[in-house]
Amino acid sequence: MKPADRVERWLADLSATLDSAADLVARGREAFGTDPALPLAFEALSNRVGDLSKRLTAADPARFDHPLWSQAARNRDFVVHHYDRIDEDALWVTVSRSFVELRLLLDRVLED
Repeated sequence: MKPADRVERWLADLSATLDSAADLVARGREAFGTDPALPLAFEALSNRVGDLSKRLTAADPARFDHPLWSQAARNRDFVVHHYDRIDEDALWVTVSRSFVELRLLLDRVLED
């Protein structure tokens, strides 16, 4: 598979992942606090978004140079390696707000 094809596949995967995150956020903060599956899903989404951000940045550093890409990657590392210290309020903010910002950034990348 050509590198450009991989990047396009990763972009599509990131788009789908951010859509899934938005669907879960739409359930609301109360559901996040009462359904134990939602924080775990948010952790998994953070992992996937961060991993894809790392791949995209490594594949094309000039195209994916916005600090939000590396922030998503660092967030992934924290969630994966320090899962016992995750603050659920911070996790909610990451997925409900930061992922929205990343979605806007992704849309700009896809337009170019």
